[in-house]
Amino acid sequence: MDTYETTAKHNLAETCSASISLNDLLTLAPKESLIDFSQKQVYGAIRGTEALRTNIANLYSPVGKISAEDVLVTNGAIQANFLSLYTNVGPGDHVICQYPTYQQLYSVPESFGAEVSLWKSEEGSGWGMDLEKLRGLVKSNTKMIILNNPQNPTGAVLRREELQAIVDIAREHDIMIHSDEVYRPLFHSLDPEQETPPSILEFGYEKVLATGSMSKAFSLAGIRLGWIASPSNEIIEACAATRHFTLISVGQIDDRVATHALSRPCVDNLLQRNVQLARQNLAALDAFVNEFSWAVEWKRPKAGTTAFIKFVNRQGKAIDDVEFCKTLQEKTGVMLVPGSRCFGGDVDFRGYVRMGYVPDNQSMVDGLKELRQFMVDEYEKLPLAH
Repeated sequence: MDTYETTAKHNLAETCSASISLNDLLTLAPKESLIDFSQKQVYGAIRGTEALRTNIANLYSPVGKISAEDVLVTNGAIQANFLSLYTNVGPGDHVICQYPTYQQLYSVPESFGAEVSLWKSEEGSGWGMDLEKLRGLVKSNTKMIILNNPQNPTGAVLRREELQAIVDIAREHDIMIHSDEVYRPLFHSLDPEQETPPSILEFGYEKVLATGSMSKAFSLAGIRLGWIASPSNEIIEACAATRHFTLISVGQIDDRVATHALSRPCVDNLLQRNVQLARQNLAALDAFVNEFSWAVEWKRPKAGTTAFIKFVNRQGKAIDDVEFCKTLQEKTGVMLVPGSRCFGGDVDFRGYVRMGYVPDNQSMVDGLKELRQFMVDEYEKLPLAH
């Protein structure tokens, strides 16, 4: 992504919901002065202002289980994840990580000296998780189970009953749960009878934390603001202590913008906008998949902003996804992410690409138009995966 995203004409690899400007933000909930230019630019509230932490807590806790004191504001979810792992995982520990997922979640604990076991999704069951496999991965030194719900890159979700079972396993073995919920609450394609999956924070287990950010569901990646939330004062205090040796605080301007974005009615309007955009663009992507069903296989995502799509030839053999992405970018300017390069390892994701489907609608329409033409003109010239 570093190589191609700034030059891509049609970036369909982006994982954020279509970004908004500060002017856009004001149209969602007008405020006379979003930024106080008279405010001295000191470090500010080290853990985040109480107003911001309260608004973050309200995302999880309509019944008041999570308060401002249970939230630590960070420089994006990437720092929230790093800070949690840096604080809680080290040599001699064993970590179980849901897979496939964002590489940080399994590579960082490994870099700290922990042993990492991948709890692998089952594509045949809609990228569902096998709880018996989880039980089989638990060891005497298992310190943490890492989840990503909704899941990147598949858009799959863990339902309440699955989350409850995971909590039960963790409680039985005194294991911490780290849940990256950065795509929450962008649940746009659940079955009509399906309950919106709860946060991991809602199950009454103390040894849990959730990370989130303003980037994915809230369209404000540019303010670089995320958080750790936990019902455990011990976890929050430990992360806060470690944080002094990483990044002191977020910028006051970022804090102020995020506070406004997560206040009501702004947050409701912003999420409504992004859910509608996700549904509109996903319908367009669904039409593309159906049109080229001989070449494209997928499990339609339930939530988030990404889909994991497999491309095959007419005999059902996987194409070389890296060459596909390179050639597609060269010929059309459409950017996708190759699955075997970005989510590989000992799992066979040859032929898979990750697509982000929540840019602005015109970008999606234009990108799919170019991709359609590529499928007609160039696709069958691509090499197969080795």
